Amino acid sequence: MPCGQVCSSGMAAPNPQEDTGIDVVNAPQHVWSDLYHELLRAPWWLTLLAISGMVLAVNLVFAIVYLLTGGVANARPGSFADAFFFSVQTLGTAGYGWMYPQSRAANLAVTAESIASIVVVALATGIVFTKFSIPVARLEFARNAVIYLQDGVRTLAIRLANRRGNFIVEAQVRVTFIRAETTIEGIFFYRLYDLPLVRDRSSAVGRSWLILHRIEKGSPFEKLTPESMRSEDIELGIAINGIDGTTHQTLHARHRYLPEDFRFGERFADMLSAKPDGRLQLDYAKLHDTVPAAY
Repeated sequence: MPCGQVCSSGMAAPNPQEDTGIDVVNAPQHVWSDLYHELLRAPWWLTLLAISGMVLAVNLVFAIVYLLTGGVANARPGSFADAFFFSVQTLGTAGYGWMYPQSRAANLAVTAESIASIVVVALATGIVFTKFSIPVARLEFARNAVIYLQDGVRTLAIRLANRRGNFIVEAQVRVTFIRAETTIEGIFFYRLYDLPLVRDRSSAVGRSWLILHRIEKGSPFEKLTPESMRSEDIELGIAINGIDGTTHQTLHARHRYLPEDFRFGERFADMLSAKPDGRLQLDYAKLHDTVPAAY
C-alpha cells in the first residue's frame, strides 16, 4: 500500500526504513548530496555514529599530514599514534602540552586543521541542535478502527490519545480511504477518498480524541463487510496536524489501518469513568480496548 505505518514528527518521516508494502526499484538515490537531510531523518545512534566518523576521518587525514611533514615537538619519529593524538588535540582545541608544532609545515597544517575544525563543529552542532528542536507529537492511535451503530447510523470510529500533558491547539485531522481499483479501460491504480468526518478539527486536543465518520450513502464503507474487506486491497490513512501548546511549533502525526485492523460490531471501551468524589478519571490503559456493540 502507498502509505507508511506510523510517523510522528514536525518535519519529515523519522523512519526512512518503514514498511510501506511496496518494493521500490530504480528510484533516484541522493544520499551523499542530501546527507544533512538523511542524518536528520536517521535515528540518533546513526547520526552520532556519523558525526563520530566524520571527526575521526578528519583526525586521520591530518595525522597522516603530521606524520609526513614532521615538525611536532616531542613526537616519536614515525609514530602514527603520536601524530593522531596531536591531531585530536588540535581539532578539539584541547591545548598543547607535551607535543606542540615547531616547524613552518607543522604550523601550516595546524592552521588548516583549525579551519577544518570550525566547519566540522558547526556541522555537528547544527545537526544535533536541529534534531533536538524537531517537534515530535506524542500521539498514540488505537490498534484497531471500529465500525458500529451509533445514533442509528453505522459509524467508523478511530481513537487517539495525547501522551503528553499539554494541549495540541488548532488540531485538524484528515482521514483518507485508499482502495485498489481498475478503470473501465483496464488501468490499475489506487483511488483516494477523503472521508467526511463528524468533526475534523479541535481547538485543543488534550488527552484523547474520537474521530467519527458516518457511513451514509456514498461512503466507500457503505457496501464493505468483514468478508469483502479481507479480499480487497484497501487502507485507511489518518493525518493530524496542530500546534504544540508548549513550544508553539507545528506538529504532524499519521497512522494507517489495514483490512485486518478493522473490527465490525465493536466500539471503544470508555476511557472516562466517575470517581467516588465526583471527579472523572481517564484510563490510558483502555485506549485499545473494545467492547461488543450493535452493527
